[in-house]
Amino acid sequence: MVLIAIAVLFTVSPVKAEWFSHEFDVMGTRAKVEFEHNSAPQAKKLIQQVVDEMNRIDHLMSPFKPDSELSKINRLAAKSALVISGEMFSLLEQSLHYSHLTKGAFDITFSSVGYLYDFRNKIKPNKREKEGLVASIDFRSIRLDKVTKTIKFNNLKTKIDLGGIAKGHAVDQCIALLRLQGIKNAFVSAGGDSRVIGKKNDRLWYIGIKHPRDKNKLVVNLPLEEVAISTSGDYERFFIQDGVRYHHIIDPKTGDSARSSQSVTILADTSTDADALSTSIFVLGPVRGMDLVNQLPNISAIIIDKNGKMTFSDDLTNAK
Repeated sequence: MVLIAIAVLFTVSPVKAEWFSHEFDVMGTRAKVEFEHNSAPQAKKLIQQVVDEMNRIDHLMSPFKPDSELSKINRLAAKSALVISGEMFSLLEQSLHYSHLTKGAFDITFSSVGYLYDFRNKIKPNKREKEGLVASIDFRSIRLDKVTKTIKFNNLKTKIDLGGIAKGHAVDQCIALLRLQGIKNAFVSAGGDSRVIGKKNDRLWYIGIKHPRDKNKLVVNLPLEEVAISTSGDYERFFIQDGVRYHHIIDPKTGDSARSSQSVTILADTSTDADALSTSIFVLGPVRGMDLVNQLPNISAIIIDKNGKMTFSDDLTNAK
């Protein structure tokens, strides 16, 4: 009886897991992390690790920070081969993969013209400036050497910007960080890029797609599990001048904003893939873009064209 009493005395009830969330500004957008954990102190530390990781990537890949590795590449790579970090090299390789896959619709050298746009102050390049630089938009002018881990630009006017893939990479890195710490249910987002693992309170996660012309409405609310989702739209960074909408998704062929779509949402296994593809498909337009999506395994798309018509990739249409 004494032994039984001692056993009962020292029986410890399992600690109930709670949900923790935090929002913060990074990479020029709003980011959020949300996950389930059974220790508040440990959850707080983990949140800080996510914030630190997002900021680390921002300091590595921001075109606006003079001391970032990306800024250093833009200053020096046209002059001579430049040794870069393994992380940067890997993401540049992935960027070039999508350039080849989309026949140039995804092109990080869009910044050769894109850097002249300032959407906050409603500034755009004039016709002469654009025509003088659009020939510098060409992903084939980037030379990567796997052996030496160097980058070289063949064109002196080439500039790169990872805005179409870096946030997706950051989300993936943070999901990996959470998983390493044993987290099974989580959500991480950076602007239009999100990824979910596990479930939310034993239910699917729900992520809404914004109405591109009414910020207070959603066009659809998607039930999701173990997936990344990215939306590229013409309504986040833009200005309207003389009735024309100028926004940050630049068509590499013209150096001007792509205007065949209002919004493109991609579902994929990773945020890096979803981010790059949402940008690519937006540039390709609804017809060519959806044709490409329907050829790719494990990729889904929801496209809202310039007239507001919404279309779904074949897999989503057949699942209805």
